[in-house]
Amino acid sequence: MLLKSIFSVFVIFVVIDLSNALYFHIGETERKCFIEEIPDETNVIVNYKVELYDPRSGGFMPSSPGIGMHVEVRDPDDKTILSRVYSSEGKISFTSHTPGEHVICMYSNSSAWFSGSQLRVHLDIQVGEHAINYGEVVQKEKLSDLQLRIRQLLDQVEQITKEQNYQRYREERFRQTSESTNSRVLWWSVTQTAVLLLMGAWQMKHLKSFFEAKKLV
Repeated sequence: MLLKSIFSVFVIFVVIDLSNALYFHIGETERKCFIEEIPDETNVIVNYKVELYDPRSGGFMPSSPGIGMHVEVRDPDDKTILSRVYSSEGKISFTSHTPGEHVICMYSNSSAWFSGSQLRVHLDIQVGEHAINYGEVVQKEKLSDLQLRIRQLLDQVEQITKEQNYQRYREERFRQTSESTNSRVLWWSVTQTAVLLLMGAWQMKHLKSFFEAKKLV
């Protein structure tokens, strides 16, 4: 029964892929940012490749060595985790230490010689166990096929735990925000009621003084 449950978890995680592969076009002075929700203490690998538009062929070709990418990563507290210039193709890795939305920004560091050219950037963001190169792990630790499967399952279970903890963290923050909002709404309602009562009392007193002055009461 336990083996069946573990196998089910493994199948589910084979189907669900946490890596995001895409490509986009940018001008050489344009900045593109992506937001990734990442649990704490999670490894992230960003693979990218830059291609330069060739007007003669109407297609994209491997970019010139003079074109690189400036990559900046900021955590949920808006602190810079990583900021440096890389070549036109490379791999960036970092580890999150705060759960939440991490912002990954990229822009070209090209000179005026290439200014105005269009770039195509291939981007692949891998999070958690997807960021682990198991081929290197096997060679380094001399694992058998069974040991490798167990290692992968353990890494997946660890990632599940991190994801669950992150969801609890988000739920707790949402609850605190809701309670704070409800508290402000309550006090605003109480204040409005108090103001209305005071205005009513003042109007009653003013009317009473008016009638007494006119000797109507």
